[in-house]
Amino acid sequence: MVRRGENDMVTGDGKRGMSYADAGVDIDAGNALVERIKPLAAATARKGVMDGLGGFGALFDLKAAGYNDPVLVAATDGVGTKLRIAIDTAQHDSVGIDLVAMCVNDLVCQGAEPLFFLDYFATGKLSVNHAAKVVEGIATGCQQANCALIGGETAEMPGMYEAGDFDLAGFAVGAMERGDALPAGVKAGDVLLGIASSGVHSNGYSLVRKIVEGSGLDWSAPCPFGAGSLGAALLTPTRIYVKPALALHRAGGLHALAHITGGGLTENLPRVLPEGLGAMIDLGSWPLPPVFGWLADQGGLSQAEMLKTFNAGIGMIAVVAPDRAVQLSKLLGEMGETVSNIGQVTAGRGVQYRGRLG
Repeated sequence: MVRRGENDMVTGDGKRGMSYADAGVDIDAGNALVERIKPLAAATARKGVMDGLGGFGALFDLKAAGYNDPVLVAATDGVGTKLRIAIDTAQHDSVGIDLVAMCVNDLVCQGAEPLFFLDYFATGKLSVNHAAKVVEGIATGCQQANCALIGGETAEMPGMYEAGDFDLAGFAVGAMERGDALPAGVKAGDVLLGIASSGVHSNGYSLVRKIVEGSGLDWSAPCPFGAGSLGAALLTPTRIYVKPALALHRAGGLHALAHITGGGLTENLPRVLPEGLGAMIDLGSWPLPPVFGWLADQGGLSQAEMLKTFNAGIGMIAVVAPDRAVQLSKLLGEMGETVSNIGQVTAGRGVQYRGRLG
């Protein structure tokens, strides 16, 4: 048996024994990564965290976090093919934010506060520097969500990934007091407050990459719809809505939250509407961000395709009581969000649109 640090063991017949490193797995690099990211994880600590990295599991005390009768809520997600751009441009520092965002933005739609996060990083050959950059982004995302990074897994799997490639998955666990779940009380006439996205977020990138390929541009080309390079613009991290969403919930009058991910406005808003209710959205009620105009023009995308593939500039929709819409909109603005009254809940089913994007 070859133990770590014994790569030069000689077998009984005089031949040099094989090691895990010979198979392409560097345990020492993995240990070095753990040591490097411990301070990053420590910086995300919050009430309830009971232990640091390095054990077989992580502990969290719900009572210490302030809960009396908690219900746990869990969410998991990845970054998708946006990773391909990060890999091809060697820009690894923001996709970790995307990973956290995709999990905690889903979780908060249930009315839960994210408490802790775990990540899974898989690659063929571990680069400590690249992996540490990714985890730095994860830690930044956790801080934005007031969520502790309490553990994770780094898997080095030779033969499974091409050189330089990696994959990410994330797992968020949150809690709410019993009886505080969303959606709740959605009615016809409720107002839809659209909270602006930071860009494409982390959905639709297979189509994005195809459009860019057809444009003849590469990732280093000047961005045709903004500053910097095209690759950097398309790597703009997903906005994290946890703090404003929880503030709305505490303020009263919030009936539902819809995270606009894969499926766009067309498919995600109906997920929080009761049977027999639909929505009417005024497409002219918010400005279409330039990135979406460029994608539509370059790809020849129909409006219907845009609305079911991308967020079209709205990353989260808050469904609120009509008599609270002005106050809650003001609250969102005070927290740094750009918000628009984009429509209302109606009788019927599905999402109907009036007007045109942009």
